[in-house]
Amino acid sequence: MSNSSPLRGKRIVLGVGGGIAAYKSVELMRRLMDCGAFVSPVLTKASLRFVGETTFSALGSESARTSLWDAGDPIPHTRLGQQADLVLVAPATADLIARYAAGIADELLTTTLVATNAPVVMVAAMHTEMWQHPSVVENIATLRRRGVVVIEPEIGRLAGGDIGVGRLASTGSVVEIIEEIFDGSTRALSGRKVLVTAGGTREAIDPVRYIGNRSSGKQGIAFAKAAARYGAEVTLVCTVPFESEPGINVIEVESAQEMFEAVSDAAGGFDLVVMAAAVADFRSKEISPTKIKKSHGAPQLVLEPTPDILAYLGSVKPKNQVLVGFAAETGGVEAEARRKLKDKNTDFVVANNVLEQDAGFGVDTNRVTLVFEDSALVLDLDDKRRIANRVLSFVAEWAGKNGVWSD
Repeated sequence: MSNSSPLRGKRIVLGVGGGIAAYKSVELMRRLMDCGAFVSPVLTKASLRFVGETTFSALGSESARTSLWDAGDPIPHTRLGQQADLVLVAPATADLIARYAAGIADELLTTTLVATNAPVVMVAAMHTEMWQHPSVVENIATLRRRGVVVIEPEIGRLAGGDIGVGRLASTGSVVEIIEEIFDGSTRALSGRKVLVTAGGTREAIDPVRYIGNRSSGKQGIAFAKAAARYGAEVTLVCTVPFESEPGINVIEVESAQEMFEAVSDAAGGFDLVVMAAAVADFRSKEISPTKIKKSHGAPQLVLEPTPDILAYLGSVKPKNQVLVGFAAETGGVEAEARRKLKDKNTDFVVANNVLEQDAGFGVDTNRVTLVFEDSALVLDLDDKRRIANRVLSFVAEWAGKNGVWSD
């Protein structure tokens, strides 16, 4: 790993919870150490049913600790908590999350968590039903309100053989988020108000049918989550289901007109507007009040343009606002993005080729070109969450350097 990693010289307490994903913590520990961090492993009693203390002692920066009652160090939790630059818990089980949220300190890891003023990162891993249980949802919300960074589990094959949400986030994702904490990226939008749109609009033909597109809203939602994690107050105008999270106010819409109405009045009050939604260009001029019957023959649809939301926002954009547009193309990606950059008066355009299987609609990955002024930043294939992170970090840095956000 590069010596330039922001983890170099940092002291990290790695808490290991009692879940099957505990074996992945070994790889995570070594990756952190490769980045130059000093890692102190703390294993819960339950974790020892899945992993061995010897492994962590041999591979960690110092011997693993498993007990609050250590004759050689009568207050290990205080020492660990005070010396830590960050406390990382992976896996964070439902039990650990609940005890930390309640402030219970009954063994070494939980007492260390309560005894530290360092940033805390909880990497959740558990079965799908447990992750979705109301008590876990509430505990996660409580921790986030307190400033704890919770890394959500990924979708994949679980210990029981089924597939769902619950798998420990990849080592690369966890390390990247920790690096963001140390290099200040997680506060890049602190105090800023951010508006994000996500999903494809639906333009009604009758009460049953609509004109739509293939957008899943995944990239837009990734931007909303990243902005909230970076300290912003986020408003998400969304056409797809999304359970609200701390720091994100959700406005549900369906059509282009509804989205236009949701963003047009308030847009001027935002520091950053990210128009990630795939807004339909046309809608039916007339909407049938009843279902159009197939037996009546194919209807003749007369289309009319929908409101050009991005163009409107560009026309009323205040000087202290950054406007980011999107261009989902099937060819000539950068050229079309540059046209939109000029015609819509945006500061940036995020463009991608939707014909690429791993970067189009409905997938978890993307590859984009961020077009701005007389330059462009090409972001290779990556998870949509990391794409959002990199774009927002770049945009925030650009806004600061160019005096757009001068306060």
